[in-house]
Amino acid sequence: MKRAAIVGVGQTKFVSRHRDLIHPELTFEASRAALEDAKLSIDNVDALTMGVMDPFDGVDCCDRWICGAAGGYNKPVIRINTAGATGMSAAIAAYEQVASGMFEIVMAVSEQRVSEPVDAQSLLNTCTCPYHERAMGGSAISLGAVPATRHMYKYGSTHEQRALSAVKAHKHGMNNPYAHLRFEVTVQDVLNSMIVEWPLRLLDCCPRSDGAVAVIFASEDVAKTITDRPAWVNGAVSIADGPFFGDRPDVSYRAALAVAARRLYQKCGIKNPLKDIDVAELYIPFTSLELIQTEAYGFCDEGKGGELLEEGTTWMGGELPINPSGGVLCTNCIGATAELRVAEAALQVMGKGGLRQVPNVETALASGLGGMLQFHTLMMLGSEPR
Repeated sequence: MKRAAIVGVGQTKFVSRHRDLIHPELTFEASRAALEDAKLSIDNVDALTMGVMDPFDGVDCCDRWICGAAGGYNKPVIRINTAGATGMSAAIAAYEQVASGMFEIVMAVSEQRVSEPVDAQSLLNTCTCPYHERAMGGSAISLGAVPATRHMYKYGSTHEQRALSAVKAHKHGMNNPYAHLRFEVTVQDVLNSMIVEWPLRLLDCCPRSDGAVAVIFASEDVAKTITDRPAWVNGAVSIADGPFFGDRPDVSYRAALAVAARRLYQKCGIKNPLKDIDVAELYIPFTSLELIQTEAYGFCDEGKGGELLEEGTTWMGGELPINPSGGVLCTNCIGATAELRVAEAALQVMGKGGLRQVPNVETALASGLGGMLQFHTLMMLGSEPR
């Protein structure tokens, strides 16, 4: 395989409803920003991958419209949908096309206009099985609520520990000019917010956001002519679990995610994740999933995710800052959310994080989750190729 790196990143501002931009225009804005960041024109791009989920843009085959807006005329284009992991699946596909030697420059573009459907939550809830889970009240929010109750029962984690995840995310999000939600909260604010699905409250949950993101991948020789500081892709992994939430052996621990992490660490030479990784942009749509993911990634022992938050390890200034951008709890553009994790991780490695920049980043981890916690994607970026 050829070495490949990220050389350009572009994103729109994320809001609850873009009244001035429809989904092709959001796509164009992000794509143009990525090309400007890399100082390229669309003529330099050999192919595109696109991440988008049809129901949330309010039209069928929405890739028909965003393809041209991203500059896909007369170019190879692949459209990908793996639910919440869609954006990173598109990014991994773009990376693999470059690493395989098929193309020199490929742009991954993901977009979502979540404000378009009448009720996005009802659409999200259709991810549950209509025969075995939906009739019992299973919903997209159950993905965070059920693991939370199991984690509390098995390990004794608390509401206050989960609330710290929201406090951290919103504090970090204040430094991100693109973030949808930009306000700080306290633990008491989280605990006093309305119950959505017990034990999760409103501030334990992500918003729904309109916006788009684009990331440009280039082969090693080309990348070195574009920028002196690319973000090298040192490993990427995808793994799928079964479709039924109730079939998981223990929802308090993400076994499939732990397997994916081990595979990625082996590729990248990561021996001690907490020490070897400088920053992480993780797909955390519910506060409970921060505890579960940090345990699955080996940042701490099982059941100790809450303590990791209490100790400040994953805050800005800590040993391993998680989501300096504010993460999914501040911005959730669904089909584009996972690619946004890649984009933000790349900005950290390239030293372009602005107020949210973590000092001296050499290694950054990005993750995506989709479906009934079924699809898992991971990408490791570095300042040097491995």
